[in-house]
Amino acid sequence: MFDMDIGIDLGTANVLVYVKGKGIVINQPSVVAFEKRTKRLIAIGQKAKLMMGKAPDNIEVIRPLKQGVISDFTVTERMLKAFIETAMQKKKMLSRPRICVCVPSGVTEVEKRAVEDAVYHTGAKHVDIMEEPIAAAIGADIDIALPRGNMIVDIGGGTSDVAVISLGGIVESNSLKLAGDDYNEAMIKYIRRAYNLLIGEPTAERIKMNIGSVYPREEPVTMEVKGRDLVTGFPARIIVSSEETIEAFAEVTAQILDTIHNVLEISPPELVSDIAEHGIVLSGGGSLIYGMDRLVEESTGIHAYVAPTALEAVVVGAGRSVDFLNKK
Repeated sequence: MFDMDIGIDLGTANVLVYVKGKGIVINQPSVVAFEKRTKRLIAIGQKAKLMMGKAPDNIEVIRPLKQGVISDFTVTERMLKAFIETAMQKKKMLSRPRICVCVPSGVTEVEKRAVEDAVYHTGAKHVDIMEEPIAAAIGADIDIALPRGNMIVDIGGGTSDVAVISLGGIVESNSLKLAGDDYNEAMIKYIRRAYNLLIGEPTAERIKMNIGSVYPREEPVTMEVKGRDLVTGFPARIIVSSEETIEAFAEVTAQILDTIHNVLEISPPELVSDIAEHGIVLSGGGSLIYGMDRLVEESTGIHAYVAPTALEAVVVGAGRSVDFLNKK
């Protein structure tokens, strides 16, 4: 009766925690700020993110997850422990939880073990590792147990996972180490090349979220962007249009489309037939960039749609998956 299930989407950009019976209780950026000399934690999540690019030399602000895997084990463990303790307090229980944590489909066994160890060190009683495409499909209310082909395209912060799922498992998949962070980087490079203006990652992310597009809009929108002029060294401001973001994002988008094509080409024809009938499901923050669904549909000839809860699909699937795994 004191048992408790937690699902965790251990994302490069955000960590989401789902508690059974409560829903999503934590949605925080995967950012940690600590004092360099003493290693004392100063801030985690949104508070730490606000410090990015603004901290003095004695404070280090890092993202301990890169491209869907742990790059700093100790910091990741401390961040997870803080989030899980907060989640358990909201549930008002003191038991050690069963936790299902999601990883990209292309991670190695060593990388899976690192995630598993980090979660066990937070005090978990049992840890299940689940691949993100399966969790995203469960979270998008797809019955993955049926003998039917379903295609999931999960565009996260550090990785993009493309998978064909049938009978509760992945039939074909490909994990691309290109996703939301690379759209930010592409925007920084474009602004620098086109305007000789240097902007930081938080500004690039705001451009992506506010006017970012991969498909032409009926009416282009614009946004004022501030940065440092690389010629004079002084602050400067420019106006960027949504049409320019299509150009900036083109290379990253092309690689994601190529990955979708490759997975379709190697999938069994019966499953491809099912996908053509039921469509391609998009999830993750990258799927919310304007026109992503229309571009995938135009590129493949198959209807594509964004999951109703694209940002939360993976963590909701992870939360529900404890029951799913126990039934198998």
